[in-house]
Amino acid sequence: QVQLVESGGALVQAGGSLRLSCAASGLTFSRYHMGWYRQAPGKQRELVARIRTSGSTYYADSVKGRFTISRDNAKNTVILQMLSLKSEDTGVYYCRAEPNYGSSYWGQGTQVTVAS
Repeated sequence: QVQLVESGGALVQAGGSLRLSCAASGLTFSRYHMGWYRQAPGKQRELVARIRTSGSTYYADSVKGRFTISRDNAKNTVILQMLSLKSEDTGVYYCRAEPNYGSSYWGQGTQVTVAS
């Protein structure tokens, strides 16, 4: 059974930082691209950052230069380091495991609230 468990969400002041973690189990982690998505109230879920199996990364324009995604295949973990947080970064952050073929998997989400 595949499980993705996010942690690290919190209430933080604007300009602050947070480190989100996603621990994966039940899958061959190194074979999955890993993405962080977020969903703000009343908005659609959007891709924030992705790290492929090769280690190459993608960032949404809104977070470039502030967020860093990394992975540790030995620990089956993907990290999202978030700096210089803004109120518009508020939302539920979800981890997703994305294979080249077949089903993807979602975590349950972790709440990030940035107070201005």
